[in-house]
Amino acid sequence: MNSNFFALNWMDLLKGLLVAVIGAILTGIYEAITAGSLTWTWAFFQPIVLTGVAAGIAYLIKNFLSNSNGMPLKPEQ
Repeated sequence: MNSNFFALNWMDLLKGLLVAVIGAILTGIYEAITAGSLTWTWAFFQPIVLTGVAAGIAYLIKNFLSNSNGMPLKPEQ
């Protein structure tokens, strides 16, 4: 079930977390390929964490501004 306009439910939060994790994994793979190695420093992991968090927040904002039919910026009918 989709959430109503200007509302979020638990599934939205779980899907947002999934989007954040997938975004972080893909960013980590990209960073490792471009750097040529995987280093365990904050400078290496900072863009990975920030991209994951931004992706999750963007997903939640999209769902918050969509109605139960998935139409963005359209109130319930």
